[in-house]
Amino acid sequence: MENPENVITRWQEGWNAADADALADLFADDAEFINVVGLWWHDKDNIRGAHAFGFAKIFPGSRIAMAQPRVRYVGKDAAVVQSRWNLTGQVTPSGKPAGDRAGIFTFVLERREEGWIAVAAQNTDVEPNQQTHINTDAGQHTASYGKRDASWSVPGRRSESRNLGGK
Repeated sequence: MENPENVITRWQEGWNAADADALADLFADDAEFINVVGLWWHDKDNIRGAHAFGFAKIFPGSRIAMAQPRVRYVGKDAAVVQSRWNLTGQVTPSGKPAGDRAGIFTFVLERREEGWIAVAAQNTDVEPNQQTHINTDAGQHTASYGKRDASWSVPGRRSESRNLGGK
């Protein structure tokens, strides 16, 4: 890739074409990828295989819309690229339509002789109006502890915690 932020456009294009090869080609052979539920793939071939399975079973016909990326260079040969996303068209295990989802993608890219390539990625679902997960004997659920007032923030620093659930 010519620029690190190109990973966002190319991810969206590959996803919307249901092209696991195009997604995998964004990554180095020894890349790391953690999905929204913590599944962790340790190389390009497993990243490809996981997404091929996803397109066949979980996301057939789905569409992803990636937002404007945020890029932070770490020296001249590394960058962190983040983008919010919205996904439609997921199906349940029985094949029925599932609800829309939103999240944030983080990619770590390295500049190589042939251009920029992703060496790691982590995908996070956004749970609107929630702050954490709680595990109990009954299972896991999200929870909110209430609105954080200014006394918990560092003056002059910006934080973003908007509702992305489309509700």
